[in-house]
Amino acid sequence: MDEVIQVTQWLSSITPRKKAKLFFFTTHADAPTPTVGSNDVDTHEETQLPLATTVALHNFKNIDEFLKKKVNTFSCYNVIENEITKTDYEHLRFYSACKYLDVVPPFLDLEKISAIQNKFEMTDEERDYRLLLDSADLVLEKVCDSLKPARVPQMWTALRKDRNLIRGVKTIEIIGFFVDPNPTGIKECLFFFILRHLQMIKKISRVNTNRLERLIAQCDESSACEEGRTIDFIIDSLRCYPTELYPIGSCLILCVFEDRDGAMQEIEKTMEISRHLGMITHTEKNPTKETIELVKKELMKPKYQFYSSFTCWFMSHGDSNSMLLADGETMEREWFLTSFPDISTFQLKPKVFFMVSCLGANKFRLEGAKFKCQSATCDYYDIGSALIRNRMLDITDSVSDISYVQPMMDPLVAYSTIPDHLSGRANTHGSIYVDRACVLMSENISRGRRLTEILEHLSQDLHEILQETMDEDRIVYKQACHYDSFFRKTLKLPYTRHPKEDVHSAPQ
Repeated sequence: MDEVIQVTQWLSSITPRKKAKLFFFTTHADAPTPTVGSNDVDTHEETQLPLATTVALHNFKNIDEFLKKKVNTFSCYNVIENEITKTDYEHLRFYSACKYLDVVPPFLDLEKISAIQNKFEMTDEERDYRLLLDSADLVLEKVCDSLKPARVPQMWTALRKDRNLIRGVKTIEIIGFFVDPNPTGIKECLFFFILRHLQMIKKISRVNTNRLERLIAQCDESSACEEGRTIDFIIDSLRCYPTELYPIGSCLILCVFEDRDGAMQEIEKTMEISRHLGMITHTEKNPTKETIELVKKELMKPKYQFYSSFTCWFMSHGDSNSMLLADGETMEREWFLTSFPDISTFQLKPKVFFMVSCLGANKFRLEGAKFKCQSATCDYYDIGSALIRNRMLDITDSVSDISYVQPMMDPLVAYSTIPDHLSGRANTHGSIYVDRACVLMSENISRGRRLTEILEHLSQDLHEILQETMDEDRIVYKQACHYDSFFRKTLKLPYTRHPKEDVHSAPQ
């Protein structure tokens, strides 16, 4: 069959709402391209034009033309085994969006997708199409689905009234001031135009969504949301780190075995919970400084741009400043915790570090009676009071910036003990902290719990356990844990377990 006819038939089978979403996912604003971080507004406006004309004219002609061009470009593309290009990213985004929306063109050459994935050095697990989708865009899609058609024009009106948000943007005038959202798909096109516009003028990002939250908060609560949704629910979803679908992130497990009974148990537990949480896991037994440098280099590869989060379990002996490596050398803890969060592939994404080691030799000793012990070795804007609001500092858009981010933003570091104290370990099961952490996370999958909420529960749980040293002194003591957070959003455990057998590679 003629290719033109095939493309026409394919487009006719896609609903207007899915066309709007396919355009949105395919024009992913944060895709790693040379223009990211630049001020090339004209380029972004050209991308916005199909959405603007669709909203203004109430037809999908220009979006259809965009999708036709995307398919034709893919058909003519020759995968060259050289450096990864912007086009490689675009084709993977397009394929994953089609797969997610169940509109994959039947004539699409899936061998090209495999060839591009080969360039990224993707493993079988990483070839799952869901990895290629951007979690932030998926959250925004759900926000769109939660809003009734009449509410998006309310957001548009509020945006038009703010001159700081529309100055110098030509596509704004194409749409006009008032929009009829009733034709199917127009609500989606207008909402996605607003999102890409706010991203283009650097008012929102995958982490900074305050400006969008303010626009949504201005909607009429009584008629804003689809059944079962509220404005608070929508804003709460925006205030969480986007970790949708499988896999939610990459997990690195570093474990030193020397003089650490139960180390294998630690690896098995952390691997199991990481897989249940939906992470792709990499384990390094008995790491050395060279191993850690190689791992860091690995995490800088382009494929890690697709991951939504990074988690690291580091289990070893340690003191107040350093951790012991397998070759007997020590590594400064501060160096590790400052160098890994600075990896560019995980910028604007949550990074969680579980540092399981002693931070000193002190023990919180319990004196007196006999104890039965565990053996161990060593902002919402609707403020109710106008009076309070009037007394608050007025932070204007002119002094707000989301373009530059300090490298240490978005990590959370969880320690198995408190400064200068021991971290207990059971003879057969390894770290007691690791054991309790894995149990609590396993119990709270599918409950939508915040990670910090679980860490607080872990702190309570761990501190209730009486531990006893295995030396001749048989000292009874308690262990306390803590964490330091540089998070800008809430990180929640997924609502769904992700057993390994549920993972399917793509393309099939």
